[in-house]
Amino acid sequence: MSTLSSSSTLTQVENAYDDNASYAEDQSVTKCRAFITAALILLRRLPSTAVKGSNSISNRLEGIENRLKKAEDWLAAHTTDADDVQAAPRVVRADMRNSRG
Repeated sequence: MSTLSSSSTLTQVENAYDDNASYAEDQSVTKCRAFITAALILLRRLPSTAVKGSNSISNRLEGIENRLKKAEDWLAAHTTDADDVQAAPRVVRADMRNSRG
């Protein structure tokens, strides 16, 4: 489960992005997933351009998008079926339609 949520501050999200950027070097699926989560939140929260008076600033969100795609590709190449089961447990319900009760 991710340590980031909607209540995480921008600083916490940026720190998670930086702290988990070494997922490939560390060969860590867990770090890669955390990096992807942080990147997704940053892409949603960061404006592409901000203007105040005659001053403006632009964020190069393409860089985050490119790193996100690389992380998703790396994760796909390094995830096993066992990793998928741990990451996304499935709920199984018994079929009780024909039971006596």
